[in-house]
Amino acid sequence: MRDRPKIKDIAEKAGVSVATVSRALSDSALVTAETRQRIHDLARELNYRPNVSARNLRTRKSMAVLLVVRDVGNPFYLDILKGVEATAREAGYAVLMGNTENDPVREIEYFNMLRDGHADGMILMTGKLPPGGNRTGSWSHLPVVVALEMIEGSGLPHVQVDNVRAAREAVEHLIGLGHRRIAHISGPVPEPMSLYRREGYRLAMREAGLTIPDGYEARGNFLLESGQDCCRALFALPAPPTALFVANDEMAYGAAHELRRMGHDVPGEVSVVGFDDLYLSKAFYPPLTTVSQPRADIGRTAMALLLSILSGGSRAGGEPIVLPTALNIRGSTAPPSA
Repeated sequence: MRDRPKIKDIAEKAGVSVATVSRALSDSALVTAETRQRIHDLARELNYRPNVSARNLRTRKSMAVLLVVRDVGNPFYLDILKGVEATAREAGYAVLMGNTENDPVREIEYFNMLRDGHADGMILMTGKLPPGGNRTGSWSHLPVVVALEMIEGSGLPHVQVDNVRAAREAVEHLIGLGHRRIAHISGPVPEPMSLYRREGYRLAMREAGLTIPDGYEARGNFLLESGQDCCRALFALPAPPTALFVANDEMAYGAAHELRRMGHDVPGEVSVVGFDDLYLSKAFYPPLTTVSQPRADIGRTAMALLLSILSGGSRAGGEPIVLPTALNIRGSTAPPSA
């Protein structure tokens, strides 16, 4: 069997030292761009692959990062994972997916993996730190970037969207169509993301001079079944709404299904707006009007920020990086019926 190509084979063919090849393959600025390109070309020609185990022992790095989410089965995370993985791969890192399912024990386990060196950094998307941080030492000294979800007071860097503004624009769309009785199905309160989206709903209603009747703010938990349950409660009110602003697409699907089950036409009788723009929202019937978040960009930005930290950048959380959203208007919204 032919021996696996080594750095010294590239060095001999290039007529340079082993140290120069090593620096070039890590894209060090100590090597000229021309030499770096030549060595990368030779590496491809020889089908050179780095010995990851030896490199990890030498650098004491795992060359892996954790992406920790609430529910790995939620399609919302797929585009974020793609963005994280693309940026990580360019830097030579692998991405491990962590699934907590809101279990505090599992949350601690993933942080212990990071603390014990099984991963070099973490992108956290659960919206909370695991319990016990105050007893065993703060988690904020670890290389962690919080993406989309917010953990206020954590001291960690954040990549997020402006949830208040996005929610307000969604409700303003319904108001612009002529709706006045607009209800809101929130995410789990008091989580910050849920509170900010509810704040955007309240702000749009207040700016339009519209009151929010008792019972028009239903509390969900981001799951489809809670969208159904909240919808039933809203349409049991004496004066039910003509439009729903729902804090995520999954609950919006549940609400729309429940409306049809109760005999209400969407959007003929009731308009529905979601938040997230999952890929299923285009195929849903009717296609869902929803707030689109730049999920792939969020993944790439969070991973780039984590790489900066792993290269010696500050771990302190300053101003969050805020990425733009857009309201995609589709078939689930229309003017209220006469």
